[in-house]
Amino acid sequence: MKKIVFLLFTFLTFHNSNAQEVKTLTYFQNDTLKLDLDLYLPKKKAGQKTPLIMFAFGGGFSGGERTSEKDFALFMAENGYAVASISYSLYMKDKDFGCGGILKEKIKAIQIGVSDMWMATGYLIKNAAKYNLNTSKIFISGISAGAEIGFQASFWNYSKMNLYQNNLPQNLKYAGFIGGSGALIDTKLITKTNAIPMLLAHGSKDATVPYGKGSHRSCPENASGFLILYGSQAVYNHMLGLQKDIQLITFCGGGHEFSGYLFHEGKKQVLEFVSNVMKGKKFESSIIVASDKTALSGKYLFCE
Repeated sequence: MKKIVFLLFTFLTFHNSNAQEVKTLTYFQNDTLKLDLDLYLPKKKAGQKTPLIMFAFGGGFSGGERTSEKDFALFMAENGYAVASISYSLYMKDKDFGCGGILKEKIKAIQIGVSDMWMATGYLIKNAAKYNLNTSKIFISGISAGAEIGFQASFWNYSKMNLYQNNLPQNLKYAGFIGGSGALIDTKLITKTNAIPMLLAHGSKDATVPYGKGSHRSCPENASGFLILYGSQAVYNHMLGLQKDIQLITFCGGGHEFSGYLFHEGKKQVLEFVSNVMKGKKFESSIIVASDKTALSGKYLFCE
């Protein structure tokens, strides 16, 4: 019996390890900087192009690794989606990204990260045929700082904000955004024309990235690093006014520790979201409220 169990385990392990492949690619390089991405590819299907999910890790623009959400990438690849987990420039490394920092430096860190994301997107569009990618179905996602990259990359004007040579098609529009505890510089960036479906998760008492409109890192107005951001709730309300599709999972009383929920416990919700967007399904904008990572039944009607 033990032998049978062992053989079954070996078979399943071998099968899963061959259900997708991972390629490490250099998407940008100059004399001082080299940026890589890990491309997780599902098993190829003849004549079928693969949707792509771009992913940026969290870490306050000063730390973090592109391999941090490997389980999420493997899960999505096993279910038919390619995932590109990118490295990006950690401009705030050894600098203060908090209240004692410099506002212009904080904005620059975000702009550099966004430019890196655009560069990675353009690289994969250029090489789409080689990796069997569907360039009309590119999603963008991220955690914390990575979600800030994803938000801005989705709605900034890349012909004006891109710090590098523009390698993106003029008509690029991401298919959807999945964000954990991220924020926008200004919700007015989202219009009826450029709005895309979103799946967001955020703690209602997040002191690092505001849940609604608030100060980044809860900094006072007289702080040198004072920066107003518009978090998931503010984006939800704005999308509601535009009558555009958005789903927000709110963790009542939760802090920044819920930033990774969608990419850990909520992987199936992400899969359902991207699958529905792929099918062109319209869904009602909604807020799911929970007290913890396992209580997603809508028990709480609001957060105090």
